[in-house]
Amino acid sequence: MAEGNLSFFDRLNNWASGSVMLKLLVIGILILVLLIPSSMVQSLIREREGLRDEAEREISSKWGGVQKVGGVVISVPYEVITKNDKGQTVTEIRYAHFLPDELNVAGDLQPQKRYRGIYLVMLYHSHLHFSGSFSKLNLDPLNINRVNFHFEDAFLSVGITDMRGINEQVKLKLNDSLLAFESGIPVNDLFSSGISVPVKMNPEETYRFSFDLDLNGSRYIRFYPLGKQTHVTLSSAWPSPSFDGSFLPDNRTISDSGFTADWKVLQLNRNYPQQGLGSFISLSQNNDEGDTYTTDNDKFSSFGVRLLLPVDEYQKNNRSAKYSVMFIFLTFLTLFFVEMLNKKRIHPIQYLLAGFAIVLFYVLLLSFSEHISFDKAYWTAGIAIVSLLSFYVWSMVRKRKITVVVTAVFVILYGFFYSLLQLEDYALLFGSLGLLLILGTVMYLTRNLNWNNISRE
Repeated sequence: MAEGNLSFFDRLNNWASGSVMLKLLVIGILILVLLIPSSMVQSLIREREGLRDEAEREISSKWGGVQKVGGVVISVPYEVITKNDKGQTVTEIRYAHFLPDELNVAGDLQPQKRYRGIYLVMLYHSHLHFSGSFSKLNLDPLNINRVNFHFEDAFLSVGITDMRGINEQVKLKLNDSLLAFESGIPVNDLFSSGISVPVKMNPEETYRFSFDLDLNGSRYIRFYPLGKQTHVTLSSAWPSPSFDGSFLPDNRTISDSGFTADWKVLQLNRNYPQQGLGSFISLSQNNDEGDTYTTDNDKFSSFGVRLLLPVDEYQKNNRSAKYSVMFIFLTFLTLFFVEMLNKKRIHPIQYLLAGFAIVLFYVLLLSFSEHISFDKAYWTAGIAIVSLLSFYVWSMVRKRKITVVVTAVFVILYGFFYSLLQLEDYALLFGSLGLLLILGTVMYLTRNLNWNNISRE
């Protein structure tokens, strides 16, 4: 039918089907539409990660949570005489606290794996040996009359974040005496929870102490450097430790068979003295969920080790899903050039189906990575989607050479993004160079393309 005999709608349809700018506009709209399922995939990853965290909290609530250990501390009550608003004399009991001169901790962490359904939870059982000494109590910096102290009502305390983790009765050897710790601390000036034992103190005497603590916990264990010199040595069969807190180990050895680490912290390395009144330091508090948060003094003094899982599949899934928009864009760009160079019309619905295939890749990756390693899950899902897209391109163009080229492009893209996931420190550099290469390739392929007059069969 001659052009002049065509109706308005026929001419509009011919213009729409042959307009490159309109096709690019439609592709852009389709990319925006696919942002919806892409964001749903990221929400799904966060949901599955939340289920994993919930499983961890459930098991930790029965085994023992994160542990922060501080002590031993001597606490001595003293009298403070004041007058109230009515002029009446009131006697208050407050506490002075004394930190040890020497504090040594030698510990062994035994990793424990527990499963809740498909979720792996990393726990540990620790055997800790504490030892150290107190010199004569230095009362002068406190500016309190000596007669106001009640040394006969003193007690020693050890701060422990989660008391559910204690496995055995804890007995303290103090000089030649053997005393049994009791649950709880009479005053929470320094620790919100822990164990204590009453002792009649002689301020002119020196004391040596030692005790063993069998403690269950999860995720990490930390210590407070309460001694003038604090020395902590830890060893474990776990090969993936993360040393965190305010101080890194002075010496550490990490191998496939485990790790050993050694810390030495001096009084000069922290921001509080060896003795003080009341809450002169506040080492740990509890939030509404029963976990601990970091106070200022905590932030600048606690140190320890975190037992990391070798692979956090949800973290890698989150990182990979962030590239979904770029993946969809490059896939559409590939299909667009197949359409332009092959003069084969591809319908927007076909673009949309290809985009859904890319989104499905991330769902497959998430589901596979919960059962096999992330690397195997990535390539399994990648092979499935590349095969699907290759057969789809073949069904559209029916040309073997173009199908092979497009398949190679998809393989290179998946390999490129896999490399980005492995190069955490150099991901930005490698990614920007890769995009530069892709842009240069596109510019080269389109150098002779007449955008103002692209004919179609």
